Amino acid sequence: MAARGFTLFELLVVIAIIGLVLAVVPGFLVRGQPGLQVDVAARALADGLRQARSHAVLANREEVFALDVEGRQFRAGQGQPLKQLDKALELRLLTARSELLAADVGQIRFFPDGSSTGGRIAVARAGTRAEVAVDWLTGEVSIHGMAP
Repeated sequence: MAARGFTLFELLVVIAIIGLVLAVVPGFLVRGQPGLQVDVAARALADGLRQARSHAVLANREEVFALDVEGRQFRAGQGQPLKQLDKALELRLLTARSELLAADVGQIRFFPDGSSTGGRIAVARAGTRAEVAVDWLTGEVSIHGMAP
């Protein structure tokens, strides 16, 4: 009687295919849902702002969160890598006049005591919108709901 079942090689191939599908499918899902893209971008911006604030407090020195609206990229502090946002998103930055570097490039500055220059970053796509706000007094970062 011959033994029935799968070989180890066959099982490994199936697991590799499942892993590949799981790695590729979420990217397609995000691209197809504008609301999800806006949510992901707003969370990435909020995380970057919180990171810059934490660096300022921990290092006891000013730290800058820089945003290039046209290029859809940001840097969450000195020496940090640039992070790219989806090119299909619409961004708008409201910050202190002294923090505008160019028409489409600005920054939000965090101070060692946790306070900031304050500001808002609006993220939109296909009628879906979210806003990331930074309180100037406390430096607290918050995301305000998405509205169609």
